[in-house]
Amino acid sequence: MISFRLNGQAQQVDVPGDTPVLWVLRDTLGMTGTKFGCGIAVCGACTVHIDGEQRRACVTPIESVAGQQITTIEAIGGDRIGLAVQDAWVKHDVVQCGYCQSGQIMAAVALLKTNPKPSDADIDAAMSANLCRCGTYVRIHAAVKDAASALA
Repeated sequence: MISFRLNGQAQQVDVPGDTPVLWVLRDTLGMTGTKFGCGIAVCGACTVHIDGEQRRACVTPIESVAGQQITTIEAIGGDRIGLAVQDAWVKHDVVQCGYCQSGQIMAAVALLKTNPKPSDADIDAAMSANLCRCGTYVRIHAAVKDAASALA
């Protein structure tokens, strides 16, 4: 059994230790907000926070997060930064197909938690590792900037 906290709740799973966090979340625990995109940690669709730091769930073995806190998109609105990002996403009508958006939001929240007043270059750098096939990058950038302003 591997124990960890998921969105503030204690969890125990009986899976092989090398099972990626993504599949534990989706297949074992039924948390489908975190998406599978590429499986090799380059697209960002599977971004979660582990002890407050963003990680790619598709390549992170569950045994490596034993005893740690995993936060997924399902709980990101539970604090003021996550809520500000979600509100900005709606205000700027960011979502088109929506597939990448949970990872995009998780990356934006991680940025604003470490840099509450990001420059345009900071936003571009922080968000560049998350791909959006619909090309909503201009709206993503505007939403991150707006969330930062709302939090100031």
